[in-house]
Amino acid sequence: MKLWWRVLGLVLAGGVFQAAHAQNRTPSSGAADGWALAFSDEFNGTALDTAKWTSYKDCWGGGNKERQCYTGRPSNISVHDGALDLTARFEEATGPSLPLDQRKPDVTTPNATKPFTSGKVSTFGKFSFTYGRVEVRAKMPTGQGVWPAIWLLPEKFVYGEWPGSGEIDVMEAVNTGVHCVDCPGGVQNNIYGTIHYGSNMHHQFQQKAAQLPKGTEGDWHTYRIDWLPNKIIWYLDGKEYNQIKLANWRDKLQKNASQLAPSVQNAPFDRPFYLILNFAVGGEWPESHDLAGVALGDYPKSFAIDWVHIFTCPTTVTKDGECKAS
Repeated sequence: MKLWWRVLGLVLAGGVFQAAHAQNRTPSSGAADGWALAFSDEFNGTALDTAKWTSYKDCWGGGNKERQCYTGRPSNISVHDGALDLTARFEEATGPSLPLDQRKPDVTTPNATKPFTSGKVSTFGKFSFTYGRVEVRAKMPTGQGVWPAIWLLPEKFVYGEWPGSGEIDVMEAVNTGVHCVDCPGGVQNNIYGTIHYGSNMHHQFQQKAAQLPKGTEGDWHTYRIDWLPNKIIWYLDGKEYNQIKLANWRDKLQKNASQLAPSVQNAPFDRPFYLILNFAVGGEWPESHDLAGVALGDYPKSFAIDWVHIFTCPTTVTKDGECKAS
């Protein structure tokens, strides 16, 4: 599909964006008996904690024709007022056309130029886990072309390149707050919980949406998954809205011989995964929906994260999701 730009307003020049962070923090729901807090960041400092997070620097576009270059600059990744801000700016930038993990040390990586800059961080190489609860309190940007995400990728691609080794999307949203003909109330307020798996030739995914309460599209909300050996459950503000069981993805893999069908019973969601937070601008998904394209009128804008909590079982997780001693 041909992509195009739709300018809906004037570009705001200069100034420093400051997210309106809440004064009263909403606490984590905690975890079930036996589960332990394995990773957390309250973002109470003045800079990104590099012992916990790695920032990205590339103009790849995620394979989705996204419009941003990720940088490690404070103008795109900042910690202040008790929150992490991943800030997108309408400013041209040039950088490597491939992310670090796709570059070959003996080959010069060409550069790409994009019209936006933004921020992306992950726990890759610093923290990963298998099974647990991920809970993130965040405040999404709004507008045509925004694409914030909270997601998990495997530490090692044991079952093949993407999507063979799996992807778990805790939360994705596109075009939040814009006019939407098919949305309840006429406003785009969907958030999505998704898994990706299968072979490169036969990409499979399962997805379900929940709706943010009307009028709260740009407010603070808590996004959570419970990742268990036999299912993954998604929650919005403590309320379950999606559940995908092991049989749902295993059956689809096994029915098609051309797809990756690992012999390991719970594959591909049975290996260590790490957490990613990013704010993409544009791309095939947001630009082909709602008002189309990317609106340029109100940048910079930020994806703000209040806190991140990850709970794991220090012993053994049963198939029923209980944490029990070995």
